[in-house]
Amino acid sequence: MMRNRREELYVTVPSLFRCPISMDVMKSPVSLCTGVTYDRSSIQTWLSQGHNTCPATMQILPSTDFTPNLTLRRLINVWLQHQPANSPSAATTPSSSSAVSKSEVLEIVKNLNGENRLSSLVKITEFVKYSDENRRFFMNSSGAIANVVGVLVDSDVVEICESVFAVLDLVVLENGVKEKLNKEVLRSDRDFLSKILLILRKGKLSSRIQIARILEFIALDADSQRKIVEDQGLLYELHVFTRTETNRFAVEAGLSALIAISTTRPARKELVRFGIVQTLGKILSGSDSARAVVEKSLKLLETVATCTEGRAAIGKGEECLTAIVTRLMKSSRAATEHGVTVLWSVCCLARDTAAREVVGKVNGLTKVLLVMQSDCSTGARQMCGELVKALRMVNNNNSKNYSKSCLASYDTKTTHIMPY
Repeated sequence: MMRNRREELYVTVPSLFRCPISMDVMKSPVSLCTGVTYDRSSIQTWLSQGHNTCPATMQILPSTDFTPNLTLRRLINVWLQHQPANSPSAATTPSSSSAVSKSEVLEIVKNLNGENRLSSLVKITEFVKYSDENRRFFMNSSGAIANVVGVLVDSDVVEICESVFAVLDLVVLENGVKEKLNKEVLRSDRDFLSKILLILRKGKLSSRIQIARILEFIALDADSQRKIVEDQGLLYELHVFTRTETNRFAVEAGLSALIAISTTRPARKELVRFGIVQTLGKILSGSDSARAVVEKSLKLLETVATCTEGRAAIGKGEECLTAIVTRLMKSSRAATEHGVTVLWSVCCLARDTAAREVVGKVNGLTKVLLVMQSDCSTGARQMCGELVKALRMVNNNNSKNYSKSCLASYDTKTTHIMPY
């Protein structure tokens, strides 16, 4: 009998089922772009702490997106079902039996306006972080999103607001949540955007990253984007967040939010006034800029270049133009095509001769010709053709001017003999 008891205590867990971070059986396995699978809560904690690497391989992550590993999750569930009920591994089954039960969460949600709001929000966060099943249950619960968002109405406490946004960030990708948030946060008479501004100014880094992600997802249409832009200081603070942060995940989240919001001309003009071209020029000039950051920076520049003020600012930004040319063919195909569009907008559409000179000096013609010969889209190839013509004109003019200057300075000592 003692032997059987020992066998129950020492259940061998397949290493594939353990999270490389927590070493526990995974409840909600998700895979990074590196191919390594982690428990969702563990990898989210790792990334929210500012890490930009895969914990197992220490590779720099080109993207922080992860995908649910449904096959592995099914295998874990099957394995757990065949474990003895009193074995240690049975306690780790990925179900809704987290520290907080479903009925308790429903009760907490109903009484969120009580005295212990912060602790209640922490419990909700633990519940939705526990598994995909819990997230879906919470999202489908009547009034759950509205009640959580409603906490922001009469609270200016940073910690409480951060806890609300932590919950929303965990469920925002579930079906229908973006639309609910859009309705509750942007289309109601209550001023929630001021609380977003509060966290952007005073919140911790992980909370500001969550805010940027939420803003990206709820900017669903022109009305939402306009309301965000019209909020005093929100667009400016988002730009400052993107400009001053060195954490690549913060920069990436800020850029994504700015791209989603800046679809209107007033927004683009404001960004130009704030100095977005200089900010993006510095980001692109950095040697350690991640691939996703480069692509989003060029995408935002392409958006800014659709207005006259944006094209003028880019044309005056020598650092920015140089960085764009340098990045061509050195990142993703999408990034290269964004860069070509920006150069075409300034050099061809705006006919900025000073910009053409800068692009020509940094070997822009050669780079554009290389893009033309690559597997680029038809539209990008057509823009490259026009860029080649514009840049060749600059090269030809420079050659002529150089020849004239050489002839003007040529002091001949040849004696000309006149015929009789």
